[in-house]
Amino acid sequence: MRPTTLHDLATVLGLSTMTVSRALRGAPKVARATRERVLAAAEKLGYTPDPHLARLMEAVRRRKTSGTRATIAVLREHVPEDGLLGPSYQFVPIEDIRRRARGYGYEVEEFFLGKDGLTPARLQEVLYARGTESVIVSPQSMQLPCSKVDYSPFAAVTFGNAMQKPALHMCAGNMTLGIQMAAEQLAARGYRRIGVAVTQWIVNRSQFGYSGGLFHWQHSLPLKNRVPLLLFPSNDLGRGRDAFLHWMKKHSPDALITFDTHVPEWLAAMGLSFPRDIGFVVHDWTSRMKKFAGIYQRREHLAAAAVDIVVAQLSMHERGVPEVPRHIMIPPQWIEGPSVRARRE
Repeated sequence: MRPTTLHDLATVLGLSTMTVSRALRGAPKVARATRERVLAAAEKLGYTPDPHLARLMEAVRRRKTSGTRATIAVLREHVPEDGLLGPSYQFVPIEDIRRRARGYGYEVEEFFLGKDGLTPARLQEVLYARGTESVIVSPQSMQLPCSKVDYSPFAAVTFGNAMQKPALHMCAGNMTLGIQMAAEQLAARGYRRIGVAVTQWIVNRSQFGYSGGLFHWQHSLPLKNRVPLLLFPSNDLGRGRDAFLHWMKKHSPDALITFDTHVPEWLAAMGLSFPRDIGFVVHDWTSRMKKFAGIYQRREHLAAAAVDIVVAQLSMHERGVPEVPRHIMIPPQWIEGPSVRARRE
């Protein structure tokens, strides 16, 4: 028995195939009663769409849109006083987002809230005027001007947990797993007192993945080997020297998971070198940090997941803040480096 086709549905219902197709896709201009009638008939007759054909037709529809360029907007934040724009902090590179978006036929454009007077209201006007339908939000401040944007017209996704309201679909690195992975690697090399030193922003952005991962790891350790988490007093790490030195002298960790900026200089000033005196792991490793071991958060995969999410929303005609946000967690990767001892067999 051959499967029911779109043409079969249209014939039974006395509708055009275009109307039936729009109803099945949830297109906004189809009357609710018509949509319900089509869906009921599709279920009764066992109609299932061909996924390959559906993707092809979606691509054709995108190319026929009203002449506006298909663009994904990437929303950044420019709030220098929050201390999050320096080299201590890493964000998903625009190149990775652009590479994935072009695979779907989209261009990518960055907008920096707070820079050159760009307010959320003004951004809204710009995106509307350009016909932009999708946004990827990359929070980079404590003040979160991105949270003031009205997302109802857009297919949207955010990186990390910094912006909790409005609650969009989200892609993030799994830093609970990252901390546990790094601690296991350090323990296998003979390190016993493993310390984590980060900022409150980092902990919040990971939805407490750093503190939670450390707590879980330490749960099975003897009390003498448990080093408390150090939260630097400011996002500007240069202002955290005294707090760091006090913590080091009080708790004497033999391995650190922390930033690649400032901390190595402070350790050198204390007469400590790695890996001879202390193990050193960068909590957010990138390819420019080859002299360190680290936790690689695979931001190219975060970028790909974010683009996939907004493209899927566009194809399903979904806009605005979702009733149930979907969270994609990308597992990190351990990166070997000369800042830790060789692993024991």
